[in-house]
Amino acid sequence: MSRTARVERITKETKVLVEIDLDGTGAAEISTGVGFYDHMLHQIARHGGFDLTVRTVGDLEIDAHHTMEDTALALGAAFDQALGDKAGIRRYGSATVPMDEVLVRAAVDLSGRPYVVHDEPLLTPYIGPVYPTSMTRHIWESFGQAARITLHVDVLRAARPGGHPDAHHVVEAQFKAVSRALREATAIDPRSAGVVPSTKGAL
Repeated sequence: MSRTARVERITKETKVLVEIDLDGTGAAEISTGVGFYDHMLHQIARHGGFDLTVRTVGDLEIDAHHTMEDTALALGAAFDQALGDKAGIRRYGSATVPMDEVLVRAAVDLSGRPYVVHDEPLLTPYIGPVYPTSMTRHIWESFGQAARITLHVDVLRAARPGGHPDAHHVVEAQFKAVSRALREATAIDPRSAGVVPSTKGAL
């Protein structure tokens, strides 16, 4: 069974196209106009093992908010669509990822119930010229709502003694951890034999 999806989201602020294959090889073609965000979406493809195409044209002359938010919403919708009825999946996934001085834990439940918990330290306002670090939480909230998943992301350690958090490392470790958790949760469980992993019979 093909676990693929194609989602287009068009508003007065953005035009977004997302294509995903959950059983891919990590190939990615990403273009949002926000360089660091592109870099993070590449992490989702590579560490999730998903083939991912993202093409976003947004009102960057205002700021990056609409571009990043709408891309996350479209990605979440595509993810939910590609999962189908979720029969045979592992459902739960978790990962703890180090990136130099940073340590991040992510846990996911493909529950059909959107709920996002996000904990990170105060970071410098921007990574690069365009990516506002305040948007990371909103990306996870938007993605989680549209994907209909429960997602917890916790930055367990962020700075060397006496130092300040490296925003690049803090955010990138989050994307890697979430991607690894999603990879585990979406994997087909050979012991489930096509059964939906819930006593309710549906997710």
